[in-house]
Amino acid sequence: MKEKLWYEVENIDEIDSPALLIFPDRAKENIRKLTEKINVQKLRPHVKTNKIAEVCSMMLESGIRKFKAATIAEAEMLAMIKAPDVLLAYPVNGPKIKRLICLIKKYPDTKFSCLVDRKDNAQIISRIFEEASLTAYVYIDLNVGMNRTGITPEKALNLYREIYSLPSIKILGLHAYDGHLKDPNLITRTENCNRAFAPVTELKKEIEKLAGHPMTLIAGGSPTCFIHAAAGDRECSPGTFVFWDKGNKEQLPEQPFEWAAILVCRVISIPSPDKICVDLGHKSVAAENPQPRVYFLNAPEAIPTAQSEEHLVVEVPDSTKFKTGDVLYGVPWHICPSVALYEKAHVVENSRITGFWKVVARNREISV
Repeated sequence: MKEKLWYEVENIDEIDSPALLIFPDRAKENIRKLTEKINVQKLRPHVKTNKIAEVCSMMLESGIRKFKAATIAEAEMLAMIKAPDVLLAYPVNGPKIKRLICLIKKYPDTKFSCLVDRKDNAQIISRIFEEASLTAYVYIDLNVGMNRTGITPEKALNLYREIYSLPSIKILGLHAYDGHLKDPNLITRTENCNRAFAPVTELKKEIEKLAGHPMTLIAGGSPTCFIHAAAGDRECSPGTFVFWDKGNKEQLPEQPFEWAAILVCRVISIPSPDKICVDLGHKSVAAENPQPRVYFLNAPEAIPTAQSEEHLVVEVPDSTKFKTGDVLYGVPWHICPSVALYEKAHVVENSRITGFWKVVARNREISV
């Protein structure tokens, strides 16, 4: 009798495709592996990967109390499950400032904070918070080489001096994301990480002298979380670890996490002797990377080559081995934006789909 593989679902015919499957036991194991290596007090996971209240509740149950979010909706999702501490790690301006204030008023049991990297923006935040009789808790966002957001460390001390006395701003610390550091060689990745953060460490000391008290440093993502944990003086912010994906499996071979979320699709056509077509288009799997964007667990020889909104053309050695309706189980190269393409995730327990979880924070708004 053929042994059932971990990803095979007995009642898969009950759901249409494409679909997102989540395996809670594997996600819980990923959380356990993380908290086994990093003290929960030093963890601030990013929820942009999962966007699901039930998954974040698993982290709360494991003892994690601090979180990072990229959108107001993600921050509200965390407040809805009573997460104590939420950093909105995205530049807050325009209507987002007032939406953040609405969150603070609606969920008083959650401590919200946000990022600043410019004096003018900090002044606007301070003014609007002062009008609301509130204090904005902020972290100075640092650019350590990602060149996306943040101020360079050598300019950040002056920014601190310019904004620390604003009437409705309280600076809690520094934030530095290093998503560009993901060399497959752990030694090289560690060297690059340490080099990038050397000026951050010095900056932290200088700001603490001016402030007269310790400052929190929030650093890194999944590729560098264990490197930052070894440094011991900072909070770590992995996100992808909870589900993992093909890209991280390839790029970070030393990390212990398992695939806990996969995509299901079906063969819809067999156009030639060496090609099949499945229903996994741009709308169903993250499309920002070159092909192959998905790896098929039960057809590892199948190579995605062309894609449109609803179709994925896959080269295979022999298409006669497939028939229309065949189910393929795929691990995306990048899980985070793939999850965001689905309104719900089907929950798989003991090889059966037992229900679903809403991907509630894929929405731009929940209530605020």
